[in-house]
Amino acid sequence: MAQETATLVVTSPAFEAEGSIPVKYTCDGESISPPLHMEDIPELAKSLVLIAEDPDAPKGVFDHWLVWEIDPTNHTLPENSVPGISGVNTAGKTGYHPPCPPSGSHRYYFHVFALSEHLDLPAGSNRKTLEDAMQPFIIAKGSIMGRFERQK
Repeated sequence: MAQETATLVVTSPAFEAEGSIPVKYTCDGESISPPLHMEDIPELAKSLVLIAEDPDAPKGVFDHWLVWEIDPTNHTLPENSVPGISGVNTAGKTGYHPPCPPSGSHRYYFHVFALSEHLDLPAGSNRKTLEDAMQPFIIAKGSIMGRFERQK
């Protein structure tokens, strides 16, 4: 029997949901991660996972940031932070890879998952390994989406 997945509220003081991500957080600015805030984290949560992705990338979904073992009592992730253990993004690096679309406006999703257990994964793990490990333990999830288009 699958357990019910609760909803987390994910917001950012830097941009509105479905609004524009400020240049500061992109490849045309400081290339730092935006601040995020989470509400309604279940008391049973032992850790959080963050997956940031661009589904509009030319070659399919581009993973911008994979982080796990984020402290669930930490409801705010400050900008330019490394809140947990980083996995490898589609660029082949660990850490935050800023929005930098080759053309047009792209959507950037910041998905947060609350887990009922800790994950024993080495730093640099890829998204499939992360998703396979966290799947049985997801008790809540939420997202915020921002948009970015480079100026000519």
